[in-house]
Amino acid sequence: MSVLKPVSYTNDPEITSEIIELHGLSEEEYNEIVSLLGRTPTFTELGIYSVMWSEHASYKNSILQLKTLPRSGGRLLVSAGEENAGLVDIGDGLAVAFKIESHNHPSAVEPFQGAATGVGGILRDVFTMGARPIAALNSLRFGPPENSRVRFLLDEVVRGIAHYGNCFGVPTVGGEIYFEESYQGNPLVNAMAVGLVEHDKVMHAAASGEGNPVIYVGARTGRDGIHGATFASEELSEESEQRKSNVQVGDPFTEKLLLEATLELAGKEALVGIQDMGAAGLTCSSCEMAAAGEVGMILNLDKVPVRETGMTPYEIMLSESQERMLLVAKRGHEDEIFEIFNRWDLEAVEVGVVTGDGRLKLQKDGKLLCDIPAHSLALGGGAPVYKRETVEPEYIVTSNAPTPLNEPTDFTAATLQLLARPNIASRRHVFRQYDHMVRTNTRVLPGEGDAAVVRVPGTKKGLGIATDCNARFVYLNPRQGAAMAVAEATRNVACSGATPIGITNCLNFGNPYKPEVYWTFTEAIAGMGEACRVLETPVTGGNVSFYNESPTGAVYPSPVIGAVGLIEDVEKSVGMAFKKEGQAIFLIGSDQVSWAASEWQIMNNGKPSGRLPELDLNLEKRLQQLLIQGINKEMIQCAHDLAEGGLVVALCEMAIADRDNPMGALLEFEEEISPLHLFGEGPSRAVVAVDVNSIDEFELLAEKLDVPCKWIGTTGGKGIGFRQIFSVSIEDIRANHENGLAAALGIETA
Repeated sequence: MSVLKPVSYTNDPEITSEIIELHGLSEEEYNEIVSLLGRTPTFTELGIYSVMWSEHASYKNSILQLKTLPRSGGRLLVSAGEENAGLVDIGDGLAVAFKIESHNHPSAVEPFQGAATGVGGILRDVFTMGARPIAALNSLRFGPPENSRVRFLLDEVVRGIAHYGNCFGVPTVGGEIYFEESYQGNPLVNAMAVGLVEHDKVMHAAASGEGNPVIYVGARTGRDGIHGATFASEELSEESEQRKSNVQVGDPFTEKLLLEATLELAGKEALVGIQDMGAAGLTCSSCEMAAAGEVGMILNLDKVPVRETGMTPYEIMLSESQERMLLVAKRGHEDEIFEIFNRWDLEAVEVGVVTGDGRLKLQKDGKLLCDIPAHSLALGGGAPVYKRETVEPEYIVTSNAPTPLNEPTDFTAATLQLLARPNIASRRHVFRQYDHMVRTNTRVLPGEGDAAVVRVPGTKKGLGIATDCNARFVYLNPRQGAAMAVAEATRNVACSGATPIGITNCLNFGNPYKPEVYWTFTEAIAGMGEACRVLETPVTGGNVSFYNESPTGAVYPSPVIGAVGLIEDVEKSVGMAFKKEGQAIFLIGSDQVSWAASEWQIMNNGKPSGRLPELDLNLEKRLQQLLIQGINKEMIQCAHDLAEGGLVVALCEMAIADRDNPMGALLEFEEEISPLHLFGEGPSRAVVAVDVNSIDEFELLAEKLDVPCKWIGTTGGKGIGFRQIFSVSIEDIRANHENGLAAALGIETA
């Protein structure tokens, strides 16, 4: 085979400048391919380079920036980007694998399947590590909810997430939804998965051992999803609606079988390496495994299981059909692999062999169709790397200028208005469609806390998990806004009692070739890095999603953060609900608040503007320590960070978080309280309820950690009352908060 020369396949089109452009390659990149090969590429080779050198697969415009993040240290067992998902030690021989990724463009044109396969893909990333998924989360962003197209997209995306997660059997335990004008033409659908694995059963994504067989397992290959990676590396346009064939079709029941079969391999001598066929399908899995192991691979495409007739090599290699994996077995152990997958009613076929020449070769019909250095295709290997031009956007200066704003005068009316806002109101309409109790390990349910809490089976441990990003803050100040996203996500985890141990990120931005967009991206990366270093939460991996633009413009820069924390005794974890009358309520943390990018400002002025309040990351770290220690020492009975809507909204949410036993509070302040302190927003702030017998101990702990701590009231009663200022009843709080989103979406409620 090695003496054969690459030849064109029957009916391959001529490679013209138009064909090159349609593949998303620049003229310079095409010339580099010709130079690498020493000849004109075949059509199949061109397709392989186009997907592997796409932004989605190569990170060519982001990898230099990503390398500046803290990507090792702490409890990390593998550095970011080395494997399919991040891996963090949680003790007792166990590790947690987690990752978040985007499926934005597919969800914009085919929302049900786009969202469903986004869930399926991130679950495979986790169980390809040998980890059993125990939780799924999501972060969703849409245009204004009164828009009919937005309503359709939201409904279909939620149905897709629910369909895949519920059928697969993983609890969807948390997430977030935002509605902003900037996402009107380009929704964001980010999916996160978390799994558990024993240290000695971790599986790796590298090929090795010349002569070892390469085995294809799972569903058959079809024509769905071809060039999905390239599609995700360009802006949405009016023509995008015609590209539904670029969107994969998922089958959660097949994925469940694939999960069980794959986990049977964990720790077995028969397995050398395994890789999910995600973006770029068979192309990505083969060349990345070969490059990671510094070996070559030859595949016989005649042996690849297909479900459609007449599929060309180009289509087979670029298909992104779901529920497929590629693995390398130890020679002589093939039958063990086949027996496991056949028992789970899945195909397993030997399609190739590992070679020692470092090249990816493809054969079909007795012809050599591809002969490429595997290293030249891989992220971190020979794929292009660019640093784009940066220019600070003009709006940064103009938006930071103060703008007139009418402060609330009727505090009761303002509270009820804010509680009904789509970005604050209860998400029950959405999360009630998700199964969040399957496997019965969920301790803090959706809507009950700032972070979901799930038990680690067989231990006393628990994991606190949250996703977060206020993109308005990032829009106004990308560096500080991204740092605030890290701070809030980890603070949400700390509010459950868990110590943050790592983050994953999904970086959603516009076109990187636009200098203003690339400036916001580089600034956001810098802010994330600063926060992670201070908070000691290394980045385990994640995803970059560029080109989130439509004809109306780019989305807000949205670096979504997924945070995971560990609590040694899960029974000590807390939610946000007031639980017992007579407990002391404390406002802890920073006193820095403003109207900039607040929900009150957006409700009245429409767009974010002004200067963000100062972020003190060292105070943030001490605040999180106060929360974690206070909860684990059972002083703090409930905790809630202050976010959209400020102090009043946070207190109202705490009052109704326990649906069966709502409880109010009477608030008292020693000084005069301004509207800004009631409804303004700022970083590093939380409200906690402390047992009356622990007040002195809690105040001493706050003093020791140098965290501002102010007693503001007592739990109890049938509403939230601010003595001599205003009050709002539990009934009104609940009515506005629980019905607000449904009303915005035009859904009738009982």
